Amino acid sequence: MIAELGLAALWLAAALAGLQLLGGIAVLRDGEALLGQMVRPAAQLQAVLCALSFAALLYLFAVTDLSVALVAGNSHSAKPAIFKLAGAWGNHEGSMLLWVSVMALAGGLIAAVERRLPERTLSATLAAQAWVGLGFYAFLLLSSNPFARLDPAPPEGTGLNPLLQDIGLALHPPVLYLGYVGLSVAFSFAVGAMLTREVTPAFARVMRPWVLGAWVALTLGITAGSYWAYYELGWGGWWFWDPVENASLMPWLAATALLHSAGVLAARDALRTWTLMLGVVAFSMSMIGTFLVRSGILTSVHAFAVDPERGTFILALLALYIGGALALFALRAGTVLEGERFAPVSREGGLVINNVALSAILGIVLLGTLYPLLTEALGFRVSVGPPYFNPVGAIFFLPAMAMLAVGPLLRWRRDTLARIRWQVLAIAAAFGAALLAAVLAGIALLPLLGMALAAAVALGSVLPLVRRRLRHAPLTLWGTVLAHLGVAVAVFGMSADSAFTAERLVALRVGEETSVGPWRVILANVEPVAGPNWTALSARLAVSYSGAEPTLIHPQARSFWAPAQQTSESALLTRWNGQLYAVMGGQAAGEDAGRWQLRLWWKPFVTCIWYGGGLIALGGLLALVGHLATDLRRWRRGRA
Repeated sequence: MIAELGLAALWLAAALAGLQLLGGIAVLRDGEALLGQMVRPAAQLQAVLCALSFAALLYLFAVTDLSVALVAGNSHSAKPAIFKLAGAWGNHEGSMLLWVSVMALAGGLIAAVERRLPERTLSATLAAQAWVGLGFYAFLLLSSNPFARLDPAPPEGTGLNPLLQDIGLALHPPVLYLGYVGLSVAFSFAVGAMLTREVTPAFARVMRPWVLGAWVALTLGITAGSYWAYYELGWGGWWFWDPVENASLMPWLAATALLHSAGVLAARDALRTWTLMLGVVAFSMSMIGTFLVRSGILTSVHAFAVDPERGTFILALLALYIGGALALFALRAGTVLEGERFAPVSREGGLVINNVALSAILGIVLLGTLYPLLTEALGFRVSVGPPYFNPVGAIFFLPAMAMLAVGPLLRWRRDTLARIRWQVLAIAAAFGAALLAAVLAGIALLPLLGMALAAAVALGSVLPLVRRRLRHAPLTLWGTVLAHLGVAVAVFGMSADSAFTAERLVALRVGEETSVGPWRVILANVEPVAGPNWTALSARLAVSYSGAEPTLIHPQARSFWAPAQQTSESALLTRWNGQLYAVMGGQAAGEDAGRWQLRLWWKPFVTCIWYGGGLIALGGLLALVGHLATDLRRWRRGRA
């Protein structure tokens, strides 16, 4: 009965989305139309019904109702409770229901609280949101029903991919979806503004919190996903330029450019058409990512392979949304009035340069992601990986980092480099000192440049705080400083990992020892252990840093029985200056019989990658709170 109620709520929510779309069209045609008065209530009720539908799915997974095909195919009665719930979105149908539910909740929130935009523009925005939502409802109800029944129900479920049974990946998709959906809202605002030609600073101030929130969520999602891949997949890396990874990076790059462009429009009434274009591009990247991950065109641990019909459906949605929005942009861009002008040497000028660099990097990642798929469709295979992405991306990444160090020091509208010459000299000195230190250490070219630029950006990030009363500095300034500092910290971590990592692959008997970097490692024992739905062989390694007292770590080789699969659970030991990373393999054969295979890495400062990601997200969160507080004060003054 719960499954049928969930499905009924989904149908009703889809019907309300249709009503919301028609109401928005009626407002655009006739501002006083009666149907137009239904737009806000329809959006709010749609949000409630969609939330009920997803809650029904969560309940079915929580009680392991095996009469529902989705539960039987992705859960098991022996799974821990948290992973039973995570199973609700750890599959194709459930993840799409989560997507449309978050989108409906966002639309309901806009309808409930937004009063700053003209009613006509807001109705057009909600109509655009409904237009996007209807495609996903149709996809769920006609092609991917999450509540389909099985008759008879199987005695037990098939379980969830063991690699997904991890707290990091249980939380990663919902966070990432908040980012995708936030960009869908920005897209809807852009479409609404294009339809009504109301591209104003007020429009940018309304859109900015959604872009900022989406950007924070994407940052957290990508950071968490990177760390999950690092410790769970057992390969010792944190980014592989896998198409599924790129699927989340591309919207983040577009959202970063959009965030800065919307900030210029909100504060200085400039970059109007560029902001609209980025609003369309950012959501387009989300849709392309959805197509890559959900269409079955890729095989990955978290890409859900499906049948060609579903892939064609998503491709049709992709063409409809992107093509429709680009056509609208082509028709309306010429009618959008030019904003305020600014000098090339100004903060706006610096942001434009960074936006162009980010767009170029986005193009490089998009080309490198799609090119192998296109060549495969033509009958031959081409692999595109780090040898392409790293040097080609660096062409635009390095100048973007240089501008990131200097840009925040410039004034709005017009400035001169002579005014900030001492700050620029200090940044150049930091760059030179770091460069010299890296050269003396014999580091390769790209890590060398990365470390030097990280030092320059770190100094440039905090310089705007000099001579300020820190307790009275606005939250938005603190947010900018922390976010830029986070970029410097993350780039330093990436460069250090590339420059200093030491690796050792060995086969040891119990009692034998080896070393990696400054670490001494002894295989003390190998013993069997059991978990709730797995068994494992667990190595006991006594590790000591530079002759200090040893510490025990326990890498495991696990065997799951539902579904039957073996995984490697790495063991990490974190110090202030890096991580020791250990992976246990199988027992060697032949001449090495009786030995256990171990792969060990010493990764100096690798944790800075994720500390930096956290700082970037924290900076975005502070900026979001600062902007919301400013908007609230402005709204109160307007009512007074």
